[in-house]
Amino acid sequence: MLLVERIRTSYDEVPALHEVSFRVEPGQIVSIVGANGAGKSTILKSVSSVLPLDEGSITFENQRIDQMPAHRVVDLGIAHVPEGRRLFARLTVRQNLILGAYTRKSQGHRESTLKKIFKIFPVLQERQKQAAGTLSGGEQQMLAIARGLMSKPKLLMLDEPSLGIMPKLITEIFEMIQQVNKEEGLTILLVEQNVQEALEIAHYAYVLQTGRVMMEGKPADLLQTDTIRKAYLGL
Repeated sequence: MLLVERIRTSYDEVPALHEVSFRVEPGQIVSIVGANGAGKSTILKSVSSVLPLDEGSITFENQRIDQMPAHRVVDLGIAHVPEGRRLFARLTVRQNLILGAYTRKSQGHRESTLKKIFKIFPVLQERQKQAAGTLSGGEQQMLAIARGLMSKPKLLMLDEPSLGIMPKLITEIFEMIQQVNKEEGLTILLVEQNVQEALEIAHYAYVLQTGRVMMEGKPADLLQTDTIRKAYLGL
């Protein structure tokens, strides 16, 4: 579904990604894990065409997208839930969700998509008239994910969904991500510092370090490596 080949990206001529390659197959959860500053968010911005590539290519469903404007990438079916949630704090939960259904394809299915989302995230239905800025951190993250789902994407990209969330809610959010993948068959690309949780729900994973893919493989295998156990799990 998504093929990223040898991409290089930089900020003000300072390299951020160094020939990064990975792939995401339909129906998978693929996790890209690594420490803060490893380049994980830069990968998602590159796929979304928010950041231009210096080199390499990005292909989605056999179509090159790295030269496309960001709005065209969204139209093709890629939704990006950014780090920090980026909600409209003064608008209600429902208004934030409706703003997620701005593509032509998603507008016709808005109400049916809302029903599905409220089933997955019942707290959002309870608080749909509440201002988004008054929600807890965990509830805001659920709203950000749900807003991404409103565009009826083929690929959902999640940037650090555990960031700033109370520990007891992190597991709940990851369970919801897994539920969306299983019940809706939605393909998910997850970048995350929380290595344990990200690997536990993934079908395949990549380990990013200083802008380079250092390891890849099945999550169960990666969790047994000394590199992961010592560097990320403190074992």
